[in-house]
Amino acid sequence: MLSKIEVILLKSLEVGRSYTPEEASELSGMSKDAVLKAAYLLQEKGYARVIEKSEIEYRLTREGEKHLREGLPEEKLASLVKSGVDSIDELRKTMGEEFQIGLGWLRKKGVAEVKDGKIRLLKDPEFREKDILKAVKEGKVVKVDKVLERRKLVEKHESKQIFIEVIKKPDIAIQEVITDLTPEMLLNGSWKGKEFLKYDISIPSKEVYGGKIHPYERIIEECRKVFLEMGFTEIKGHYVQPAFWNFDALFQPQDHPARDMQDTFYLDRYVELEGDVVEKVKETHENGWKTGSTGWGGYWSLKKAKQLVLRTHTTAVTIHYLAENPEPPQKAFCIDRVYRRETIDATHLPEFDQLEGVVLDKDVGFRHLLGLLKEFFTKMGFEDVRFRPGYFPYTEPSVEPEVYVEGLGWVELGGAGVFRKEVTEPLGIKGKVLAWGLGIGRLAMLKIGLKDLRRLYLPDLGWLRNMPVVGK
Repeated sequence: MLSKIEVILLKSLEVGRSYTPEEASELSGMSKDAVLKAAYLLQEKGYARVIEKSEIEYRLTREGEKHLREGLPEEKLASLVKSGVDSIDELRKTMGEEFQIGLGWLRKKGVAEVKDGKIRLLKDPEFREKDILKAVKEGKVVKVDKVLERRKLVEKHESKQIFIEVIKKPDIAIQEVITDLTPEMLLNGSWKGKEFLKYDISIPSKEVYGGKIHPYERIIEECRKVFLEMGFTEIKGHYVQPAFWNFDALFQPQDHPARDMQDTFYLDRYVELEGDVVEKVKETHENGWKTGSTGWGGYWSLKKAKQLVLRTHTTAVTIHYLAENPEPPQKAFCIDRVYRRETIDATHLPEFDQLEGVVLDKDVGFRHLLGLLKEFFTKMGFEDVRFRPGYFPYTEPSVEPEVYVEGLGWVELGGAGVFRKEVTEPLGIKGKVLAWGLGIGRLAMLKIGLKDLRRLYLPDLGWLRNMPVVGK
């Protein structure tokens, strides 16, 4: 039996001729969705054919346009070397960030080598990529190397066209088929003598996906709940912090590698620092102040401490909190975003979430820190927890907590320790401070079973729908 929309479509189209859904919609007077539904139903019954044609078009990206116009980085580098400029330092200064890209591609092609700080061409390089970019620009049909897509010089655009073709027509007459029985039809009796649409109850119904909390957000809430139940206070702070609170107040030397440009996002802005605490931190760095330490020695720059940075850890928030609340007891934690100049890969992102916490009291020690962290990880579902000795400029002793995961072994999840007196005494903090910083992203990967941290942030509806609802 044919439904009403199938009959209408068959009567509206000619046998053997192809129609687009838009043309079929105009001829039949039905919506495009109704036309497509009818066409696929007719195809199952052998009366019509639905033809899908895919077309692929390549276009240059903005970067591809630039390299076609100005030359590829490897092309520029080869040209400079040919002209006699072969010093790596001079080439890097001339080309900037394109230098490393160009050198990488020349070496990958096997046409260049680096020796004694200089670059030498082994043979005359060819740049066929430039010809492909030119062909794409001119709209020519050309085979595009996937390397150009990975380099984000070319974008692939795929379009799909649908055509409907009637193969044959049965002897049919339009019969009114009732699909929805309404209250009006029951009252006026117009349903009598009519044919009802038959439903195939063996066909699986469309799956319904209920609303639920994102799995990553659920794990963050789980962490928050654990610390709130343990009597901690949650605190927040600004994403942008003076280097003073992000580094200096934590007794991190101003020449420490973590403060370099490759690790930290620096802003071209400075703020004034006030209070005698700045002078105490300065003296602690230079000579130890009154802490009994010798400090780091050398000259401590106030200008460096004034510069604003995107915080590299939420310890900038917790240490500021303790400086404003120096009297014990204090128990506080912070779950928030931090920023570092990381290369994006399966386990690293330039911005990620960190769980930071501190306990300030007079009679606490290292064993309390280990017990507290073990309690947290146990509540988060990790049965086996251990601690390895670690090193951080602002804690002593220091440890790195690890949990055991089946199939992966022992996985490190952060750092912890007891704040050094060089941190607490200049800020007027009275008592010992237990501190820790944990990466929630890595913890979430273990809980969910992911191998790629980037999956937590992708708008992948299929993955989100199939994730089980765990917890409340």
